[in-house]
Amino acid sequence: MKLQCSALFQQSAYVAGSWVDDTDLSRIPVTNPATGEVLGSVPQVTEEHLQVAISSSAAAFQEWRDWSSRERASVLKEWASLVLAHREDLAMILCLEQGKPLHEARAEISQAANYLEWFGEEARRIYGDNIPAPRRNQRIRVLHQPIGVCGALTSWTFPSSMVARRLGAALAAGCSVVHHPDPKTPFSALALCLLGESAGLPRGVLSVLTGAGDSIGLALASSPAVRKVSFTGTVEDGKRLMAMCASTVKKVSLELGANCAFIVFNDADVDLAVKGALDARFRHSGQAAMCANRFFVHEDVYESFVSKLVSRVAALKVRDGLSEGAQIGPLINDDAVTRAENLVNDAVQSGALILTGGSRLSPGSNFFRPTVLTNVEPEMSVCGDEVLAPIANVLRFTDEAQVIDLANNTRTGLAAYFYTSDISRAFRVMEALETGVVGVNDSLVFNEVAPFGGIKESGMGREGAHSGVEAYLEAKYVCFGNL
Repeated sequence: MKLQCSALFQQSAYVAGSWVDDTDLSRIPVTNPATGEVLGSVPQVTEEHLQVAISSSAAAFQEWRDWSSRERASVLKEWASLVLAHREDLAMILCLEQGKPLHEARAEISQAANYLEWFGEEARRIYGDNIPAPRRNQRIRVLHQPIGVCGALTSWTFPSSMVARRLGAALAAGCSVVHHPDPKTPFSALALCLLGESAGLPRGVLSVLTGAGDSIGLALASSPAVRKVSFTGTVEDGKRLMAMCASTVKKVSLELGANCAFIVFNDADVDLAVKGALDARFRHSGQAAMCANRFFVHEDVYESFVSKLVSRVAALKVRDGLSEGAQIGPLINDDAVTRAENLVNDAVQSGALILTGGSRLSPGSNFFRPTVLTNVEPEMSVCGDEVLAPIANVLRFTDEAQVIDLANNTRTGLAAYFYTSDISRAFRVMEALETGVVGVNDSLVFNEVAPFGGIKESGMGREGAHSGVEAYLEAKYVCFGNL
């Protein structure tokens, strides 16, 4: 990697304030999905490392919680400044290990800095309550105090901004964190950790454990010293983790699967809807929970929408994220491409039509051509949970009640998007959709100032906004009597 600051490329775990790279540890290789090249490797941490990380985090928490909100805010804001100062290097690392185009990687790094800065500001706005007491000789106060040691398990989809969103909130609240990044994309998290250390995080407040995740997740879920676990992953993995956390009645925040709907009503601005569809489905090569999976288009504007969408999708440039003009990068690995191929093939066998794309770019590559399918039925597997590929499935609908039922007919409920020029319809549909996030005439709706999270089997808890910090706080009611 040609980095201006070579120290940002760390191939060691970070445990209790020390970089760990024992020669006798097994190594997990990390591959560039665009080229198949091995970028480097990280150690598989041991049970001993896990226990040291948890115990040191518990000890560091006792100090960190006592830091003033101004002091914690100062560290987080300095961290954000360092992230922006090293944006090009961090974007290069992200692009190479995750595959997304460099311009998207830069945007994600900027968003990571936004989260750190935002939560630095929120650290100074953790307020208590003064409640009028029912008796004259009583006074009632409510304190909001940090939960304690938190485990954070993050996904490969956004290996920088997701980490910053989660760690920033926990640290702002006064918690300490043991973090496990996805083994497919550990380098972005390690680079952020290095900058956090430089910004002044005390030893032990943050540990980053590398390697395969089953043993790490089990240790975090079963340890009585860990008071909360946050997780991003599949619905099934989230349920298993939640069950494990039940043994110690831990708090959990879960960001799980999604099957987001995108609705175009007959009174919509079709050109605006097509632009929104490109952003909602094809950014990040379709590899994000909030990407739209099912496109419901009113029969009156169906032909116009499909024609314009196909024209735009067919022109998307599929190439290595470092290449000039890249718009669609590789999928994360061969398994992801094979899954996309199988979903398209199953849909075609059931009657769907491929209007553009529909296949791997070349034999053996991790690139999948941006795809538009029509003649799609809701029962097809391609309309199931999270396609995680650049595939748009377009379905017809005839009336508002019908499409709301179709959009809500899924076990998950993260986000939905719809386009209309009717303000009354906008309010009706917004309220009727069973999701945690709704975009009206816009699909680029995610940022640090708003609460992000889903309902139903998409998970529980919210990240971002003041809700992000509140998720790491406990309320303590104090009654002063006989005054």
